[in-house]
Amino acid sequence: MSPTSPLRRTRSLLPSVADYRETRRSWPKDLLAGATVGIVALPLALGFGVSSGLTAEQGLITAIVAGFLAAVFGGSHLQISGPTGAMAVVLVPIVASHGAEAVIAVTLIAGLIVVAAGLLRLGRTVSFIPWPVIEGFTVGIAAIIFLQQVPFVTTPDDLAPGEVSTNAFAAAVQLVSSADWSYLPYSLGAVAIVAVCMVVAPKIHESIPGSLVGIIVVTVLAGIVPNPLATIEAIPQSLPAPSLPVIDPAALPTLLPAAGTIAALAAIESLLSARVASSMSDAGAYQPDRELVGQGVASIGSSLFGGIPATGAIARTSVNIRAGGRTRLASIVHALVLLLIVLVAAAPVSRIPLAALGGVLFVTAVRMVNVDTMRSILRSTRSDAFGFIITALITVSFDLIVAVGIGVVVAAVFALRKLSSMTSVRIERVSESDAARPGDEQVAIVHFRGPLFFASADRISDEVLDLTGVSVVVLRMSQLELVDATGAHILTDIVRGFERRGKTVLIKGVRDGHAGLFRQVGVLSALRHKAHLFDDLPAAIDHARSHVERARQS
Repeated sequence: MSPTSPLRRTRSLLPSVADYRETRRSWPKDLLAGATVGIVALPLALGFGVSSGLTAEQGLITAIVAGFLAAVFGGSHLQISGPTGAMAVVLVPIVASHGAEAVIAVTLIAGLIVVAAGLLRLGRTVSFIPWPVIEGFTVGIAAIIFLQQVPFVTTPDDLAPGEVSTNAFAAAVQLVSSADWSYLPYSLGAVAIVAVCMVVAPKIHESIPGSLVGIIVVTVLAGIVPNPLATIEAIPQSLPAPSLPVIDPAALPTLLPAAGTIAALAAIESLLSARVASSMSDAGAYQPDRELVGQGVASIGSSLFGGIPATGAIARTSVNIRAGGRTRLASIVHALVLLLIVLVAAAPVSRIPLAALGGVLFVTAVRMVNVDTMRSILRSTRSDAFGFIITALITVSFDLIVAVGIGVVVAAVFALRKLSSMTSVRIERVSESDAARPGDEQVAIVHFRGPLFFASADRISDEVLDLTGVSVVVLRMSQLELVDATGAHILTDIVRGFERRGKTVLIKGVRDGHAGLFRQVGVLSALRHKAHLFDDLPAAIDHARSHVERARQS
């Protein structure tokens, strides 16, 4: 069977015993890392569940089910998956437009789309997203996560859909202007306590989970001091029974675009996180196509238990690596630790104030912004700085996936513009050389340099066809680096244009990689005679001189 057979390719996307080959040596570190990440992930899972416009329970279910399935089926040994801030940002308008029940159906559809993307081998497409666009996207996400926590500190009441704008910035302005001022001292105090714990705890010892310490402190104080703080709703002491989401066929036309957005975000965020993980540890090599399959399976599984879409989470993945995680066992243990918390500590978890979760996410959002990275991008090139800024602004103002798309387009336009400027032609007359002969003033050599493609083809054509006062033109192609169909078509037009004006065209130095394209598009057939194609410049010049001599004698 061929190594590239469909069966072998499919097997490479499935779990295998080889995934756990290193576990016999690394299991102590994996167990410790998994327990550490599980503790760190608890407040984030709860917070992102609530921040999505859904429930803390759904965030926790997602972290358990999706975290386990992504660990087993995914393409990274180190990736930690679950609910993330970026996904919470996408889910808020979906909940507002379609309701909470629709999110579960959309999660299932999105999971199927991501699995299909993995089967179609689309895992490497994330490499086409430029670094400034990724950073702009991250900054925009951080801003939205920060703004989405405003409801937790301004009012103790749940807000019905439609009461505030679905735009995070507009909603934050509305909520601040109508804030319950008697509530703010308590909520801001809770946020401050959590923030201080998250900043100070790692300075005492890097293994102390500051977010969890902060939440415990606020929860204990809230149980002692009378206060109006809203808390998490009661969490069941077990996972719900799995069931297929109900999908209304009539609603599919409106749900599919939302599912497509979620699928695109899940794929992009997971692959970026896996790529970062691979650069942080020698155990971080990953399979991008299998990662897509794994993340799709994770979201499908999450939907069966009433959860929300999952993605790879770079913050939790980083904690796993720093804690010594080496294999998938750490990710599996992380999910089991969260499950244990549900089984034995659901009641205490339900008493956590929402403002405390808001504090965790406020600090998380701030930490997502790397000032040194922003400074580096803004000081690099104007095109990269513009791509970074426009991506961040559109992410906050409109839509995440649209922002990435526009950012990539902006980067591509600037890249094409720069690449186009590298294309040049230089025209020289044979009569200007030291070995010139009578009649050489009638021969011109056109040197092509750089890439000749759709962005530069028209400009080059105009420059070359402006050539006058000669009877023979030698097109020198040996330094032509890249040619697309448009570039080859323009060369055909150049040859035909000169020939129509009675000038003989000779071509010298066609590269092997270009010959097939030139033949297919018609560059070579446009020559007056097949003998007008040369590999050697002196031979081409001698042939040009023979044409000039015959013309002088006639």
